[in-house]
Amino acid sequence: MAGEPEVPYPYDRSVLLGEEPELGLLLHRLNNQLGIILANAELLETKLIEHSGRSRANQIVIGAVEAVATARNIRSRIRSWSPNRT
Repeated sequence: MAGEPEVPYPYDRSVLLGEEPELGLLLHRLNNQLGIILANAELLETKLIEHSGRSRANQIVIGAVEAVATARNIRSRIRSWSPNRT
């Protein structure tokens, strides 16, 4: 509605309260965004006919998969360093 502030991420309560989100929440959000990129890149890769277009879409797929792995690696390292392991 007009006049209402735009909420950047409606499921993130910390944004509404003006707090810094927890690192775990940021990694979760990043993983979700990467999943969207990955799914769309894979769809694009299957729809493209031209080899160069498929190759570029495949580069996006590879990069997204590597980024997801990196986010998981960061999360596991944070858990191992945290005094309050879950």
